[in-house]
Amino acid sequence: MADALRARIRAGQLRPGDRMPTQAELSREYEVERGAVRQALRILQEENLLINVTKGAPATVADDAPAALAPHVAPPQPTMVALASRITEAFRSDHVEIDALCLTAVSLTLAFGEPLRLIHEGLIGPTRVTVRVLLPSRDIDLAFPTPVADGSDARLHQRWLSQRNAQGQVLQHNLRNLRRTHGIDVSITFRALPFTPPVKLYLLNGSEALFAYYMITKQEEQFDDREPLEMYDTVGTRSMLFPFDRDAGGQRDSTFVEQSQLWFDAIWNTISQDLTLATEP
Repeated sequence: MADALRARIRAGQLRPGDRMPTQAELSREYEVERGAVRQALRILQEENLLINVTKGAPATVADDAPAALAPHVAPPQPTMVALASRITEAFRSDHVEIDALCLTAVSLTLAFGEPLRLIHEGLIGPTRVTVRVLLPSRDIDLAFPTPVADGSDARLHQRWLSQRNAQGQVLQHNLRNLRRTHGIDVSITFRALPFTPPVKLYLLNGSEALFAYYMITKQEEQFDDREPLEMYDTVGTRSMLFPFDRDAGGQRDSTFVEQSQLWFDAIWNTISQDLTLATEP
């Protein structure tokens, strides 16, 4: 009954300031005892949807009911705070589908640690895991990391390439190992981007999108015994992830998740290329 009345308030059939039907009228309409009516009204009062819930006069729809009905929007959090928990939750599904667009897959590989542990402990057990990862191609000039001074630096590119490949290989090994140890149907595929992504995007089971900007800062890196190299780079694990939930976030979130998935699929199926996780050509 509380769900039905909540739906009427959400649909605007009962507006802020409106008097509710009397408890006797609600009892007849829903064919329930008066005690059930009072319980339903108290639930809505606790949710800040109704005021003046008493045994006497009819309750009133609260002035701030629309705000109380607004979907809860989770706050943005650093990647390593938000990503691991959301991927772990995604792994509670029977068929796990994760798409990622990122610079090196460091955050992604770390975030898979907890769900893999839970699988090995027998606490969760998906039957199928499908992972697709878009990473920059080795053949492009990266927008970052890049030297502050004009020109490129082969050391920066080699460091990034080694990290990209190492993280991808670890992720690939850990997931494929699930096939051997637990009989899980695992598919993990990498493709190469023809550009440096200015953002990172994670799509989970077609229902969630986690989005973050790569924030560029000036940094120094020591290579061998040379002078420190000034460069522009990002620390992806600290990027703030903005969550969008198709089922709980309302029309805005639903549209963002849908469009993000379409965008990812379009890149995957058009301008991306096969990627081999090897440092040498």
